[in-house]
Amino acid sequence: MIREHAILPVTAGREDEFLAAFGTVRSLIESMPGCRGLTLSRSLETPTAFLLLVDWDSVEDHTEGFRGSAEYDRWRQVLHPFYDPFPDVQHFVDVA
Repeated sequence: MIREHAILPVTAGREDEFLAAFGTVRSLIESMPGCRGLTLSRSLETPTAFLLLVDWDSVEDHTEGFRGSAEYDRWRQVLHPFYDPFPDVQHFVDVA
């Protein structure tokens, strides 16, 4: 299993709109093969920053499966307009 880690920097003043939009597309990623679940958290220190953690069976399930899908096209259309700058996405594996 791998964990996708993305800090989502949302444009100030659009946080509530982002959360509502996220709620409309959350099921797109959760329904993808290899997705084990996700969490979205909000920073206490920087309220415009959100932490998205997604557990995948493999990196390819995310990078090829989800990102190569029609579901990702919809995800991108709905959520990417909120980001400033674009999120940094990394993949992690448990080591301890």
